[in-house]
Amino acid sequence: GSQKRSNSTPETPRPKRAPSSRSPYGLFSPSSFSPSVTPSQKYSSRGGRGEVVASFGAVQGLAWSGCGGCAVKLFGCPEENLTKPYKFMFQKALDIREALAGRVEELGEALRRHHGLDGFAPATLPAQEPVTVLGQIGCDGNGKLNAKSVVLVGDRERSGGAEVPLDLSELPEYSLFPGQVVALEGTNSTGRRMVVSKLYEVTP
Repeated sequence: GSQKRSNSTPETPRPKRAPSSRSPYGLFSPSSFSPSVTPSQKYSSRGGRGEVVASFGAVQGLAWSGCGGCAVKLFGCPEENLTKPYKFMFQKALDIREALAGRVEELGEALRRHHGLDGFAPATLPAQEPVTVLGQIGCDGNGKLNAKSVVLVGDRERSGGAEVPLDLSELPEYSLFPGQVVALEGTNSTGRRMVVSKLYEVTP
């Protein structure tokens, strides 16, 4: 009968055939294209300190003189300057609210005069007919402002700072940001959501 060949690892492995030096790929190795690099000298042993190696353009003169005609304009009354040391951005919340409420009323009056509006109504008052309200744009969440999260924070004098969600689907275009003071015209049949038909923005 035929003898079976035993499967075992030979003690002396056969040497692998090395690629022939005549192969064209042996002549074009990455090392053959790398130029010889001279090691850089130490920074402390460099020469030519302060020497100008290259320059572009010519300096016409280092002296400079202004053209004049500048004037400084002071805004506000000098007698209203602070007379006591105050910490920056450490105002009380009530003082901040008072300043913001005054600013909203000031911009609201500018809107009324510019657009010829009769007056403003409370933002949360149910109204079947179109009314004009004043307030600031806000967001009902912590995310970015979008068409579904826009609310109006009514002015303190008429709306007591109450918030009402806004439906902006009837506006052809708009550009809003949180804190923006606007006057809106629309209907609020339930007092819980206002459908905006017109947007009055502050103009410079």
